[in-house]
Formats: sequence, C-alpha cells, structure tokens
Amino acid sequence: MSASPDLPPVVERAFAVSRRAGYVSFCRNETGRLLAMLAATRDGTMAEFGTGCGVGTAWLRSGVRGEKATIVTAELDPELARAATEIFHDDPLVEVLAANWSTLMDKGPFSLLFLDSGQSDGRLAGDVSVEAVVDLVEDGGIVVLDDFTPCESWPPIAYGRVDVLREQWLTDERFTTVEVMVAPDASTLIATKR
Repeated sequence: MSASPDLPPVVERAFAVSRRAGYVSFCRNETGRLLAMLAATRDGTMAEFGTGCGVGTAWLRSGVRGEKATIVTAELDPELARAATEIFHDDPLVEVLAANWSTLMDKGPFSLLFLDSGQSDGRLAGDVSVEAVVDLVEDGGIVVLDDFTPCESWPPIAYGRVDVLREQWLTDERFTTVEVMVAPDASTLIATKR
C-alpha cells in the first residue's frame, strides 16, 4: 500500500518505516483519520496496545493539539518497536515501549485507548474484552477497536459464528458503544466509558 499525498507527515514517515521493515499489517487510512479526529478531542494520556511499526500511533499523533496530551504505545516484537521508535525519536509526546501491552497498565487511566480486535483473520490478538480494559480507561474516555467486518445481523456473526467480542462491547452497560463502518469492508467499534 502506498502513502497518499494528503497524509500527515508523521503518517507518511510511519508508512516509509513500515515498508523498510517489510511490515504490511497496519491500521487503515480510514481508521487512522478517525483516530486523528478522536485524538484531537483528548487531553491526558492516550495509548495503543500493539504498535506494529507505528502507523496507528502516527495517526493518533497527527490529531494531538497542543501539549496537554501524550501517547504511550507498546509493541511486543522488539524489531517492530525499534522501527516505531525511529518515527518518534525526537517527539517528546510519544513513548514507544518494546514490551507487552500489560506494561502499560500502570500508565493509565487513558483518555483514549486504541486496540486491534484481532478479528481480521478470525482470531483474537490477545484479550481486548471489556473486562480486560475497563479499568484502564478514565471516565468519559474512549476505546477504539478496529479490524471488524461489518455485520447487520443480531447477534453479530463473524467467520460463521457469533462474534462474542463485538456483542460484549455493544451490550456492556459500562460503555456506550457504536459500530462505525469506515469502509465497505471494515468497521470499528467506538466505546465511551460512562
């Protein structure tokens, strides 16, 4: 995937780093623009669990206004974390950690938390359940989960079975959650903690 000429400079750098690292799994531009818009509404600490080469973090950073917000992101693969660090090496508002996302638990609560649902291949990429992250988000904070396939049925079906993760987020009373189609073949859940 090539970068579009209308991408923010930090996102263009992230795409270049991803290409050099041979990493092709990253957040879509449609989701990225949504992340940038949401980041523009946040102060405090934002986080991404599962940095990859930093494209999602770059989209978050492109939306940050002023210096009242910071971003911390964790990537388990040390080579990918090193690549992401290259993008933000001189940015005091972004911290990239080569670590499991659980190391960020003491850095919250977060005003915005970006998670990969892991559902692009039908498998979960770790525990992104409501229960696993509810205490990591401040009251009024936002959780964004991407990589869902749009579904119009209830209960939601994905890969021939009930999508328990999506159902859980859409019905948990601690969050107000909406599914937003970001492209004809992709949707994202946006949840605000009550």
